[in-house]
Amino acid sequence: MMLWATWWIWIVAAIVLGILEMLAPAFVLLGFAIGAGLVGAGLGLGVLTGFGLPALMAIFAIASLAGWIALRLMFRIKGDKPKTFDYDIND
Repeated sequence: MMLWATWWIWIVAAIVLGILEMLAPAFVLLGFAIGAGLVGAGLGLGVLTGFGLPALMAIFAIASLAGWIALRLMFRIKGDKPKTFDYDIND
């Protein structure tokens, strides 16, 4: 079995990406961590067994994008515009 088809490698990558996200919080690496976790879970459960590297990378990319979009929707700031102030608190 190739190293990229081993489920625990993907889980370790998800954990490492999650830790890196805590060091640089921007919800970018967390999307990749979600994608790697889903691919690792799929390989561990036997759902994705037999897929080649290009297929696993495509699934990883799609899952990462879906995870990033879900995070953006869940944690977005209410309202579309940034908060502005029309007064100065020092006046």
